[in-house]
Amino acid sequence: MKVLRVALQSSPQDYDIKISCGLLPRLGNETQRYLRKQGRRIALISNARVFALYGNSAMVSLEKCGFVVSHWLMGDGETHKSFRNLERALAFLSKSGLHRNDAVVALGGGVVGDLAGFAAAVYLRGIALIQVPTTLLAQIDSSVGGKTAVNLPSGKNLVGAFHQPKLVLIDTNTLASLPGRELTAGWCEAVKNGAVSGRTLFQKTRNFLEQLNSDSKSIQPGDFETLISAHIAFKAAIVARDERETLDRIGRFSRRILNFGHTIGHALEAVTHYRYFKHGEAVGHGVLVAGEISKSLGLLSASELELLRDSVRLCGPLPSANLDEQAIIDALSHDKKTVAGSIQWVLLKAIGKPQIVNGREISQKLLRASIRSALHNNT
Repeated sequence: MKVLRVALQSSPQDYDIKISCGLLPRLGNETQRYLRKQGRRIALISNARVFALYGNSAMVSLEKCGFVVSHWLMGDGETHKSFRNLERALAFLSKSGLHRNDAVVALGGGVVGDLAGFAAAVYLRGIALIQVPTTLLAQIDSSVGGKTAVNLPSGKNLVGAFHQPKLVLIDTNTLASLPGRELTAGWCEAVKNGAVSGRTLFQKTRNFLEQLNSDSKSIQPGDFETLISAHIAFKAAIVARDERETLDRIGRFSRRILNFGHTIGHALEAVTHYRYFKHGEAVGHGVLVAGEISKSLGLLSASELELLRDSVRLCGPLPSANLDEQAIIDALSHDKKTVAGSIQWVLLKAIGKPQIVNGREISQKLLRASIRSALHNNT
């Protein structure tokens, strides 16, 4: 088992991320360890598909360790990450009789983790959260770092809170049950991480994807754990230094660099009412647009852009993004990364060298041309 420690500079709440195959049956023991003797009740939030696969194992493990467990199943998909479902989740926590010393367990992908985390953040002004991510994207990204949120019709993740988990428990066996699109979405997020982290993680991710596409049977469970650990270590290092995404921080440890590809990605999700793209698929398209803008501004070479494009292709097929350009541009006005009326774009000077650029430096003409070129070339 690999164990990574997230040591926060701005908060006393450090926590562990545990990664291995077959960890889910140990959920009860690990929860007991991190809640010590204080917690007695567990409210488990999941969705029907994930719960059918892993809910019984999770609940049996918790109950064997003496916890009183109740569960609530939300809908699957970004459309269910809403105020209405947040209210339902909070009603469930209240009905379950949770006290300040009890905990919420989020069993599922990023949607479950975000909504369950936000509910834990605001119920009784904050109770313990344990993240058990079951998708690749949630394992390498959304379960780590304490961002929780729900969507508004006007934009993605516009209402939320920072609420760090007590523990993140990653059982890589859950990846075997993922549909192809979920894996593609996760790999797009992995390419995003590599593109802003440095050549080493980027190349490790490319090598893995090339092997996965050419000879998937040669990949061992430990290979998944090693790569996932490397991605989590990168994000944990960012979060430890910039837990709350400080606005005036722009260096290599700024949490804002993790938004690479998300500006257009969130706009694509909003334009399609969160019903068409998986989050990672939209990020994959967003990475290509951000790369195109970087090249048009003279920051990124043509060869580096092609390397980025090829890496996204290795992730798997993306749904067509042949959408109205003006609608995408209009949706950008609701981006949560806007500061003083201007979008803060994360672009690239090279693979592994992100740069934050004020949106005023990007003309409407250049933006429109970049959207057209990137989305057309990838469909």
